[in-house]
Amino acid sequence: MVRTEIRAFDIIGDIAIVEIPKNTKEKEKAIAARIVSQQKNIRAVYKRIGGHEGKLRLQKLKHIFGEKRTVTVHKENGVSLKLDIAKAYFSPRQATERKRVFLQIKKPETVLVMFSGVGPFTVSIAKNTPATSVYGVELNRIAHKYALKNAKLNKVEAKVTSLYGDVHKIVPKLNKKFDRIIMPLPKGAESFLDVAFAAAKKGAIIHFYDFEKEDDITEKSVAKVAAASVGVNKKIRILSVVKCGQLAPRAYRVCVDFKIL
Repeated sequence: MVRTEIRAFDIIGDIAIVEIPKNTKEKEKAIAARIVSQQKNIRAVYKRIGGHEGKLRLQKLKHIFGEKRTVTVHKENGVSLKLDIAKAYFSPRQATERKRVFLQIKKPETVLVMFSGVGPFTVSIAKNTPATSVYGVELNRIAHKYALKNAKLNKVEAKVTSLYGDVHKIVPKLNKKFDRIIMPLPKGAESFLDVAFAAAKKGAIIHFYDFEKEDDITEKSVAKVAAASVGVNKKIRILSVVKCGQLAPRAYRVCVDFKIL
């Protein structure tokens, strides 16, 4: 995330996505021009209209400056990710968190990434770690197609299996057990914890993402994991609770790392 004196904005590849305050709407082109002057690699600027909506967490955008296109190539953690910012959910703000997770993989593992999007986790893990195989499952058909392209773009298609469909339906059909499971759904990942437990080997590490208010982060997020473990008669050990993004004032995205005993 980058800031100007006007507002925070995200850079995805060579496209900037900016929040324009209502009281400066008439100056949006000037704001966009200022961003381009400060960030020489930017070729297009889009304005956010509302928040992420629907099951696919897509966001409405308005073109306000530069090239009128939404497809770009974003680089992070040594990989290149091609995507359409208007048709697939992607947060460049989570690059550090993705690296925190993949740095934990220090030996051959089989990894499952639920809600894998255009492949930022699957490709990064395949490229940067000794993982033997990485499976990604994504409900957005367009994001899934980009995930396939990104595995080829980064020459890791031999290690990455990208699957299109609902996690509830796809993962049980795999008939596989995983050493590590990553659950980076922006909201509501707790409804998939039963699937994760069923697909996890004994000793597996699960990374569960959640949104909670600052004062409730550890208590509520851990409680969701604990309740799910009781429901499937599994014993777990909480390894860490990490704050990894902000949704609103005093409301954060957190990751609960836990181990199946």
